[in-house]
This record gives sequence, C-alpha cells and structure tokens, in this order.
Amino acid sequence: VQLQASGGGLVQAGGSLRLSCAASGHSFSSYDMGWFRQAPGKEREFVATISWSAGGTYYADSVKGRFTISRDNAKNTMYLQMNSLKPEDTGIYYCAAKSRGGSITKLADFGSWGQGTLVTVSS
Repeated sequence: VQLQASGGGLVQAGGSLRLSCAASGHSFSSYDMGWFRQAPGKEREFVATISWSAGGTYYADSVKGRFTISRDNAKNTMYLQMNSLKPEDTGIYYCAAKSRGGSITKLADFGSWGQGTLVTVSS
C-alpha cells in the first residue's frame, strides 16, 4: 500500500489541524493504520493507531484527549484531528500501515510509510 500524508502547516498554540492519509493500492480495510511523529533531534514516536475495522484506537499519553484518529475505509483515507495543539507537538507526522492483527502500537511492526507532513506549533 502507498501512503500520502497531507494537512500539516503552521498553527498557533491552542489551534487545530486535521491531517489526512490517503492510501492507494487495494485492501486498505485489511490494514491497521497509525500516525507517528518525529521532532527535530528526536526519534520517531507513536502518536495514535487505529485497527483495520476502526474498532480499536490507541493514543500516546501526551495526546490523549486532544487528538482523535479515525478512518474511512470507503475512501481509503485515515485522519488525525489535532486540537489544543502545543509547541511540543511540532514535528513531521508520518502515516503508516501494517497488516492487521498483532501489536498495533509498536513502530517497528509498521512496514509501509508515507512521506510525512510537517506540523509547526508556535507559542
């Protein structure tokens, strides 16, 4: 599956952004999907993931209550609604996919990655 992330930009602290991840290829609904981010000088980290059926969603503690992950299997698209953004949310956000089943929060289990979209939150 090929992934294309979009929706990043510059926003003030407290603002909102909605990221999208469009998937091409087939069988989007058979993939668990996720968002990961990488801040300057730091390792890539887990943000949120969603199971193939959207029956399960998982969030990093740092974004719980502020971010919402969702997917539309009919449109082959995943979303990340980000509210109450903080400067520490700044980074490149990557969408990723893995075959369904097993762990859904481990970065290493995700084999397909998009190119990333930059989110910058100013204070």
